Amino acid sequence: MKRLVRISIWVIVALLGAGALAKIALDRGESLNAIWFVVAALCCYLVAYRLYSAFVAARLLALDDTRATPSERNDDGRDFVPTNKWVLFGHHFAAIAGPGPLVGPTLAAQFGYLPGTLWLIAGAAFAGCVQDFIILFCSIRRDGKSIGQMAREEVSKRSGLIAQLAVLAILVILLGVVALVVVNALKSSPWATFTLAMTIPIALLVGVYLRFVRPGRVLEASLMGVALILFVVVAGQWVADSPSWARVFTLGGVPLAFALIVYAFAASALPVWLLLAPRDYLSAFIKAGAIFALAAGILFVRPHVLMPPLTRFIDGTGPVFAGKIFPFCFITIACGAISGFHSLISSGTTPKMILRESHARFIGYGAMLLESFVGVMAMVAACAMTPGVYFAINSPPSIVGATPDAAAATISGWGFPLTAQTMAGLAKAVGEQTLWNRAGGAPSLAVGMAQIFSNTIGGERLLSIWYHFAIMFEALFILTVLDAGTRVGRFMVQELGSRVWKPLGRTAWMPSILASSAIIVGMWGYFLYQGVVDPLGGINSLWPLFGISNQLLAAVALVVATTILLKMGRSRWIWVTLLPMAWLVIITMTASYQKIFDANPRIGFLALANSLAAQVAAGRIPAAKLMETQRLIFNQRLDAAVTAILALMVIVLIVEALVQWYGILSSRRQALLHESPYVPTQWAEGYSGIAQGDD
Repeated sequence: MKRLVRISIWVIVALLGAGALAKIALDRGESLNAIWFVVAALCCYLVAYRLYSAFVAARLLALDDTRATPSERNDDGRDFVPTNKWVLFGHHFAAIAGPGPLVGPTLAAQFGYLPGTLWLIAGAAFAGCVQDFIILFCSIRRDGKSIGQMAREEVSKRSGLIAQLAVLAILVILLGVVALVVVNALKSSPWATFTLAMTIPIALLVGVYLRFVRPGRVLEASLMGVALILFVVVAGQWVADSPSWARVFTLGGVPLAFALIVYAFAASALPVWLLLAPRDYLSAFIKAGAIFALAAGILFVRPHVLMPPLTRFIDGTGPVFAGKIFPFCFITIACGAISGFHSLISSGTTPKMILRESHARFIGYGAMLLESFVGVMAMVAACAMTPGVYFAINSPPSIVGATPDAAAATISGWGFPLTAQTMAGLAKAVGEQTLWNRAGGAPSLAVGMAQIFSNTIGGERLLSIWYHFAIMFEALFILTVLDAGTRVGRFMVQELGSRVWKPLGRTAWMPSILASSAIIVGMWGYFLYQGVVDPLGGINSLWPLFGISNQLLAAVALVVATTILLKMGRSRWIWVTLLPMAWLVIITMTASYQKIFDANPRIGFLALANSLAAQVAAGRIPAAKLMETQRLIFNQRLDAAVTAILALMVIVLIVEALVQWYGILSSRRQALLHESPYVPTQWAEGYSGIAQGDD
């Protein structure tokens, strides 16, 4: 009887999810209530976790809780630390949740709400969660080895080197793009710039407080830090209203870019306890609080989605970024559905802290479902605003026009009515000088979030407070990736540098720390500067490059996962990783080809470079802009070269893997696994880890 009740409940959940998805996909009314998105996402996630993740755990991986995990075998109190699964879930989610699930869906909303929403839900359940779960399992079985080390051992030595170089290149592009999102969010906004800048001395204060003033008093420091952060959000309005202080914190794109570079260098070189750890710790509170507040706000306000299911821009003429719905919707959504960056975390800190193999399902599969839910909420927030406002915020002046009246006329001509007065009134309501041409996704998402929050608490009079809280939340969300990613990049530079000169590999040697920190910030800082001075807004070219790179890394992870599963004798179920891998290869290779060779200058890197070169040759470029144009030409050709190199590296890795697969399936090659030897666990069944205070 109990079994029948359980089955009935899951059937009802599945039918609710299917019905909500059908409503989203088939509704053609004037507007659609956002509650359908929440119901569809939650029900689909529940069914996917209950059924599909259980199938993967049982049939493919055969999780074994009698086997000691790396945290038990290698417990050193520093890197290998047995951690309660709920605490580790929070750590893992904080590490994987960067700008992708916020910015990607917001940008992809230019195609309409339908394609992005379907890919967020289906892509996460069948691709992203599977990758995170299986890579985490594989790393657990190999003492927490990285994706590059696993590629070296399970595929080939050459594959390991390719994976390592690809990871560094992708990390550089990722950091450059996320920094650009922050710059576009803070540009010409003294309120937002002051608020974010003040989080740095607050973090330093918390770090010193915990280390010297009141060691171990985490609760005291947390309350103090969160209270100060909320205070500076409100104080930002006072700064913006003061003519003298507003001038200090009203910065253009280039000064903000250099400020971020200096900050990241400091976060990489300073002791982790002084700046990086306390700032990211405080960010976790704001991140979790804002996510759950947004979900509650959507359920309470139940806003209507005003963006149509499909817009006219599915043909590739979109103002936010150019490119047809295939492949660029999938490339743009990126992390909300599947992210190669996650494989670095699933084969990094998390496998060294997990208590039981069975926890990998909850942490690996479950955390990715939560990130996908963040993406769905971002899609709702972006699509709940008036479409004309959405395009006014996200479109560069080179597309819509340089003046408010010209831009409003262009956007209205697309079928999305808008007036210059509407944008001026909205900018005043949120406390900004202007909202025109704020490309990057973050400002428009902040407007959408602020409208939902203000309809829940405070109304129009608190719209500006909510807007700048949302900007701060997004910037903190992204800076967590920027400062931690820069530090990880510094380690990678030191590791590669040690092959040239051994002392560079000494992670505690200050000259090596300073040199490697300068190298990594210089590398991603170049891409950031390129985006800041780009007349198309930077996002048009750099976000697709980021999406391609990130999805290529996911393809690498799935190639490694498929190879390991074949060696485990799971050829019957190999489609679980093979199908998403094949799909990613198709969309990334298609996108790579189009970004390199497409004849449309708004899509193809080389086409834009050739178009600009032709204008220079014809003398149509003013002398004052000649140097800037030459730089743009070089940057476009560099982007084309980077895309081609990354695609070729992945093709080589796939060829290496195909040779392995053929040898295994034809029995011409021994399926030799490189798992750590089986060691039975000595922990009692109820042991929950030292993070809960156990000895």
